[in-house]
Amino acid sequence: MAYSEYLANRVRNSLKNLNSAFSEKRMFGGLTYMVDEKMCVEIIKDDLMVRVEPELQEEFLKEEGCRIMDFTKRPMPGYLYVGSEGIDMDEDLDKWVQRCLDFNPKAKSSKKKKK
Repeated sequence: MAYSEYLANRVRNSLKNLNSAFSEKRMFGGLTYMVDEKMCVEIIKDDLMVRVEPELQEEFLKEEGCRIMDFTKRPMPGYLYVGSEGIDMDEDLDKWVQRCLDFNPKAKSSKKKKK
């Protein structure tokens, strides 16, 4: 199991409830939700990887279940993991997804590879 199907369904519902258009893409061994063709939120195993305002990262790290994303063994500003204890309730998941959506317009797109 590369990612939690249960969490994937919850994230889909959250994005729909927040009236956000999105697409799904398998990346990095997980499932990524793209908004405006930019990585917004991802599921890796049972964790939610969130892309948030880098300036708010220290504040968010104080919340339950939140930790630095160390997928590459090098922390990346604005990328955090949220474990199940931080997204157990739908309200908590919605809060994290909304934070990702709030940052999304400011987020940089990855460079498209030329064919």
